[in-house]
Amino acid sequence: QVQLVESGGGLVQAGGSLRLSCAASGRTFSTYAMGWFRQAPGKEREFVAAISRGGGSTYYPDSVKGRFTISRDNTKNTVYLQMNSLKPEDTAVYYCAARTNTFYNTIHSRGVEYDSWGQGTQVTVSS
Repeated sequence: QVQLVESGGGLVQAGGSLRLSCAASGRTFSTYAMGWFRQAPGKEREFVAAISRGGGSTYYPDSVKGRFTISRDNTKNTVYLQMNSLKPEDTAVYYCAARTNTFYNTIHSRGVEYDSWGQGTQVTVSS
């Protein structure tokens, strides 16, 4: 399994920005598809963003499209989630996830498609 460690969460006012980072272990990070998910209290886990192995393909749900950007630096074994124009409804624990068996340009938007998860980082957006 891949070890994933998220960072960058915190408290921000509505309209503000945060950048989450997820550092992965291993020497084959460039072969992993990566994703971000979130879970708010009392709600189901929600897909937020996904990126393919090489970074050429990304995908977002309508709820964050145009506000969030996923990117990756394969030289640093890190995936990022830039979150702009944050809203109180973005408040949740954010998790990054890795899928280790994937094709080069394929992205994955369902949690069951991922085989490794981080411990999560809290994002709180105040109104």
